Amino acid sequence: MDKLAQPFYGKMNPMVINMEKQTTQLPTTEEIKKSVDLFKTFGDATRYQILSLLYQNSRTVSEITAVMDVSQSAISHQLKTLRQAGLVIGNREGKFIKYALADEHIFEIFELVKAHIQE
Repeated sequence: MDKLAQPFYGKMNPMVINMEKQTTQLPTTEEIKKSVDLFKTFGDATRYQILSLLYQNSRTVSEITAVMDVSQSAISHQLKTLRQAGLVIGNREGKFIKYALADEHIFEIFELVKAHIQE
């Protein structure tokens, strides 16, 4: 059977253990809103580039600006959005703030995306 034609059947979903016993259930309205907001945050190319850099290593705004062809104020604005979404944290180191991915889940998302686009 063609790979695209094969059904998914909840792979990688720990909640789905036995499809025959599974009942059809949609996420709650709040879960849907949070999920959509998360995907929207990842959906901006500049924010995704910033997240990609932070996936490699924590960085200051100046370090991010040096790599990307975007103004420092634009980087700061996008970092604020990423902080508000809970994707990035900032840690003060002297007079600078080093930004990093907020938790292991964000690293895992990048690993999954990389694996998916390389298929």
